[in-house]
Amino acid sequence: MHITTRNFQKGFTLIELMIVVAIIGILAAVALPAYKDYTVRAKVTEVMLAASAGKDSVVEHFVVKGTLPTTAQIALATQSTKYVSSVGWSGTVLTATATGETKINGSTITLTPSVTGDVLNWTCSGTIAAQYRPASCK
Repeated sequence: MHITTRNFQKGFTLIELMIVVAIIGILAAVALPAYKDYTVRAKVTEVMLAASAGKDSVVEHFVVKGTLPTTAQIALATQSTKYVSSVGWSGTVLTATATGETKINGSTITLTPSVTGDVLNWTCSGTIAAQYRPASCK
């Protein structure tokens, strides 16, 4: 009777470890740029929220007076934050300006109202790249 013994592998081979490291490297190379875009989009969301806060003042004037306000008729609260340098109303357009992030610094989100009967509709645009704007503003 002949008994054969087998050597069982314990641990990983060098090639298996290299394959795992390569896969992790590829995933990191794809994930880091996507993560950076998401952080910029989060900052743009703050700019959008600041613009929306200014929109409330315009809507309130429209509901009470029935017309869009002139620049002098409303005073917007200061919306200066880490990522918002200003929010302003020109009489026809509400503009929020971004700051604090190189990819959006000095760029804007603009909300433009249009009157249909007694309804105020808003159109969103701006100079912030479309890839960073919220879905409601593309």
